[in-house]
Amino acid sequence: MQYLSILPLLASAVFAAPLQERSAPSVTIANGTVIGSSSGGVDSFKGIPFAQPPVGNLRLRPPQSINKSFGTITATGIPRGCPQMYVSVDNSNLPEAVIGLLADTPLVQTVSDAGEDCLTLNVQRPSTATSSSKLPVVFWIYGGGFEFGSTQLYDGSALIQKSMAMANNVIFVAVNYRVGGFGFLAGNALASEGSTNLGLRDQRLGLQWVAENIAAFGGDPDKVTIWGESAGSISVFDHTIINGGDNTYMGKPLFRAAIMDSGSVVPVDPVTASQANTVFTTVAQYAGCSGNSEATLTCLRNKDYTTLLNAMNSVPGILGPRSLDLSYLPRPDSSDNFFSQSPDVAVTSGKFAKVPIIIGDQEDEGTLFALTLSNLQTNDDVVNYLASYFPGDANAEADVAALMSHYPDEPLLGQPAGSPFRTGIFNNIYPQFKRVAAVLGDITFTLTRRVYLDVVSSQVKAWSYLNTNFYGTPILGTFHATDILTLYFTPALPAAQATMAYYISFITKLDPNTLNPSMTNWPQWDSTGRNIVNFSGLTVTADKDNFREDAYQYLKSKTNVFKV
Repeated sequence: MQYLSILPLLASAVFAAPLQERSAPSVTIANGTVIGSSSGGVDSFKGIPFAQPPVGNLRLRPPQSINKSFGTITATGIPRGCPQMYVSVDNSNLPEAVIGLLADTPLVQTVSDAGEDCLTLNVQRPSTATSSSKLPVVFWIYGGGFEFGSTQLYDGSALIQKSMAMANNVIFVAVNYRVGGFGFLAGNALASEGSTNLGLRDQRLGLQWVAENIAAFGGDPDKVTIWGESAGSISVFDHTIINGGDNTYMGKPLFRAAIMDSGSVVPVDPVTASQANTVFTTVAQYAGCSGNSEATLTCLRNKDYTTLLNAMNSVPGILGPRSLDLSYLPRPDSSDNFFSQSPDVAVTSGKFAKVPIIIGDQEDEGTLFALTLSNLQTNDDVVNYLASYFPGDANAEADVAALMSHYPDEPLLGQPAGSPFRTGIFNNIYPQFKRVAAVLGDITFTLTRRVYLDVVSSQVKAWSYLNTNFYGTPILGTFHATDILTLYFTPALPAAQATMAYYISFITKLDPNTLNPSMTNWPQWDSTGRNIVNFSGLTVTADKDNFREDAYQYLKSKTNVFKV
């Protein structure tokens, strides 16, 4: 395992020692007074409740605003994480050992003190901010496959300190939302009472809290950028199509820009689809609750926490044999307007918020998710496996077989099709690994991003990137979430500094170049030029978004049938 030594080094990297603390900052908002802490020129208020605890009869229901004062709270501890869908790892072989190592990094480490009373958010600001500062705000939504993740893992201090150094201060807000079955269980029973996509509803209520309260911390509610990674990035996209693209609250937009790191359009079947009801039935049976009805929900709401948690986690997880065929994810629910259409339909019909965007990917998005699929030894194995992702496609096997024809069956030296890309015959840890990694990354993140940009770039300003920072990392390459490992856990690295500079310019000026005239110009993406930037080690270079064009054109033609 010596060749993986770079990962624990990343995981153990810490921020520079904080400056001496000053007296505790205090802010009064609608529901009470919040006392925080101050360090390194940054005030932090962590674990501020923005919704009533979703427990008891509020379990598996949309979040409810706090309707009474909480008095004075000290927001200085570690916020409780929402119930997690834990990862089980077999360390007896190479793929699972790699996952085990990753699971011990800050990115996916087990969240401490998890529980249902978890709907809180963090606010961090420059210590010089006052209620009259009107600073731009960035609203962070974490990733984790809609199964795990918490605000515990993400500190915005480095971003704020960078903004201070650039003389364009920002405020950082991070929101907790329900994940796994607690946040994204679907099926007929939940659809009948409008209790679907609860994690997205949590995020939306957090955004509404920002609109109502961020001015007291020195933020400008009219200058909010939403930002997320992986499932958080998909969530950011989803917020652009919620309510048919209407992102207003009390007559004003909840956000004016969006940043998406690895994730956008995910074509999905509705909350009442067969796969959604299968997951619901499995959970209910495991919990000792039969059926798929109102009585079943009552039973689930009355179960003790541990029993329900184990039931929710009894279905396949993201780092298991079903990989990116997620048990839990946002699904359209036509019973109300909140999230009523499959994302691909909403985009092509123009029902999305017209705000400027940044969106990009890691070069090798799929390697991490292909590690546990070593049973896929032949092309037929791959086709049959991927076809099962799309139960609504009557011709799934033929459609997937045609897609796989764009990824050579046995990559030879110099062929670009296998991931980690640009590594020839190397890193193919089982016969179909590089092909599976390539196609999983493309259909979920990389080429889907291009399909999305092709539609929206004529209507909004868009900038896109490819991150290749970890090129050469054995087996994984520049794997999914490496940009977040860099930004949050090794922020002093040149790549992190460059990314933060571009993002701060975008957050404050709605253009990544305005504050960075001496850096590589980041051109807008359009369907003619397809210009992107490449974050590669110590450099940022201009590039073209034209790789794997044949596969892209085929995926584009099948958007309406490749639905999970």
